[in-house]
Amino acid sequence: MKHFFAILSFLFVVKTSQAQLFKREKVIYDANQGRGTTDNNLLRWGYFLGLSSYDFNFDYHNDMRDIYVTKSPGFNVGLIGNLRINKFLDLRLEPGLMITSRELNYSESYFANEPEIRNSYLVREVKSTYIHVPLLLKVSTKRINNFKPFIVGGFSTALNLSSNEENPEDNRTGQFRTTKNALFYELGFGIDFYLYNFKFTPSVRGVFGINDELVRDEDPNSPWTSNVASMKTRGLFINFTFQ
Repeated sequence: MKHFFAILSFLFVVKTSQAQLFKREKVIYDANQGRGTTDNNLLRWGYFLGLSSYDFNFDYHNDMRDIYVTKSPGFNVGLIGNLRINKFLDLRLEPGLMITSRELNYSESYFANEPEIRNSYLVREVKSTYIHVPLLLKVSTKRINNFKPFIVGGFSTALNLSSNEENPEDNRTGQFRTTKNALFYELGFGIDFYLYNFKFTPSVRGVFGINDELVRDEDPNSPWTSNVASMKTRGLFINFTFQ
């Protein structure tokens, strides 16, 4: 339902704004309900809705079969605070809520020393609800009629509300544990579309984990965690911003 809402919102914006975007006349009164452009304001505000796809990147101690990650579509929602530096540079804070789920699939070769291999050993579900806070530098081109392309990059931190880092149980009882805090760097691009009543911005951004997020089992020979040197999140965001 949440994905349907995001797609429906996007289609509504496209339909109602098509005439404004593709006309040669430059929109003079934009993004401020007819009261003039907000591009030169020192501070601007907005919100975003979007979709995400999260993955894990694994590094291993020994050469064994990779842990396969099954990804599920996620949902993003949040606020935007924009600080204008000059005509082409903006500093942006985008705190948001990111909800996602990943499934880890292990090969039976990881359990060669187990007396019995159970199906429940081979799959671990990792649910994540992130409070995601990126600080980004937005570098824009010169506005072309009602379009302005840009690239964006920066660093972010996230608090995983679904983390079970402090849970005393581990994979022997079915608990796959991840850390509460994560650090990322982010790179992306997008286009600002100037409309009469607001500015609409679709963007695509890659998110790449910096720190290891795996909490290892008490058993140093655990088949679930002993061969993992690091487990870092990576993801793709498709966001639709309204200012």
